[in-house]
Amino acid sequence: MKLRFSVAVVITSLLVACSGQKKEAAPADADSIGARQPTMAELTLPDTVFESASALKYVVDHADSVPHPLHDYDDPYRRPDRVMTFRKNLMRNADFGGRVQGEPTTIEVAWSYDTPFGKAETRFGQWGGGTGWTGQPLYAHWTAAEQDSIRRGGAPLTADFGEEEVMVGSLCGEAFFLNFQSGHPSRQPLDLHNVVKGTMSMDPELMNLYVGQGVPKGEPLGCQAFSLTSHQRGTFFNDPRAWRGWQAFDSSPIVAGGYLFWPGENGSLFKFERAAGGVLRRVSTLRYRVNGAAPGIESSLCVYRNYGFFSDNHGNIICVNLNTMCPVWHVKNLDDSDGTIVCREEQGTPYIYSACEVDKQGAQGICRFLKLKALTGEIVWEQLIPCNRVDLGGKILDGGMYATPLVGQGDCSETIFANICRNDKQHDRGQLVALNTIDGTIRYAVAYTNFCWTSPVGFLNESDEMFVFTADANGVVYLVRGRDGKILCTKEMGANFESSACVVGNSVVVGCRGTKIYKFNII
Repeated sequence: MKLRFSVAVVITSLLVACSGQKKEAAPADADSIGARQPTMAELTLPDTVFESASALKYVVDHADSVPHPLHDYDDPYRRPDRVMTFRKNLMRNADFGGRVQGEPTTIEVAWSYDTPFGKAETRFGQWGGGTGWTGQPLYAHWTAAEQDSIRRGGAPLTADFGEEEVMVGSLCGEAFFLNFQSGHPSRQPLDLHNVVKGTMSMDPELMNLYVGQGVPKGEPLGCQAFSLTSHQRGTFFNDPRAWRGWQAFDSSPIVAGGYLFWPGENGSLFKFERAAGGVLRRVSTLRYRVNGAAPGIESSLCVYRNYGFFSDNHGNIICVNLNTMCPVWHVKNLDDSDGTIVCREEQGTPYIYSACEVDKQGAQGICRFLKLKALTGEIVWEQLIPCNRVDLGGKILDGGMYATPLVGQGDCSETIFANICRNDKQHDRGQLVALNTIDGTIRYAVAYTNFCWTSPVGFLNESDEMFVFTADANGVVYLVRGRDGKILCTKEMGANFESSACVVGNSVVVGCRGTKIYKFNII
């Protein structure tokens, strides 16, 4: 589809249009009507504005007067042959489908790849190479037709291009494409123009690659879309009308109902139409302030039907109706909340999980871990975890949760795992904390050798026993038995793992600070 960009921009405040009397949320079982498939109308969540949303002062800016409702609510990311966005799917619940045999006891290095070390000076110093937070690789098992299309499209392929490909954005300002089996480059690197810390995103229906820039080596700073067949950039975007001036995009965008949604650190949530060739057209923008300030959004959008959920660096947890782009409800957490929200249906009812850091609270504070009803924002439980903010010789290390939690499966279906920076003492800076999803009680905690920003990932065996892979800032990788926290294996790699892992079968691909990207086999 060819998109027209000559439409005049019309600023429309929907403070009145999106408000109205408070409505009750739809019953939890409204999506189950007999044996037939529910209709779109029955699946659509109500256009409700709860009283809590009044804390937001916002406008919705439409690029035209055409309505842009979501087309469907199927999850286009649920493919066993692809990992196309951060934490795999719309609900960001990291359901990668990882499988192992028996009780694994070994973490084996299958291959490693060295990126360049970027020495460009930025206002925040040199960023080097490898990957940063969140930095999760993507994975594609290409069909024969897709391989032919890529070969014909002009992308700079190598002799190692084939069926299975890994893609990862680097702190050195390039994207790397690797053969999943060998670790050798499958294409020449793609110039991303600036430092990339976050996770790239692959379009589930188009050959587009979406990349947010994190730190400028030079101006401008923003987000961009590339063609995966030609490596040409089709769109560069930032928002000069944003209510916050920092134009970084660390979040991983997501396609829901036919549209691309992309939160920005400029305090806005953007809704785009997409077309082949990396072409984007903005159709709507939500801009907001809370208590007079426009916070930045570093978390990635979590989606359930037509509701989207995100947290920001002022601790706001916000639900948005993605059809109207208007807020539905708002919850204030204690502090900066950069970890992405996770959603899961439990007995037919959607719930979300989120936790905060210890940043603005000072040297000592609380990581407040919350379980909320997704449709209303009602707090189901909270767990208060004391953490510290420490000075590491001039570098401030915040406490709390930077990572995205992992909802358990199999024999851990009533457990959620979170990496928490406790910063209590040198030998207990970080912990893997396992919480009960029913009441929030802490089942156990596994101590790391240092703090931990990476998000844990899981594997199931043939008996549905769950095992957790994770890593810390000292470069130690861990394999933990989910039901009791027993450490089955560790391996010292010697570099800071800030990035989150991509799971394929019994393997993980993950990068670290420095220059390394690793593939590990869990056996």
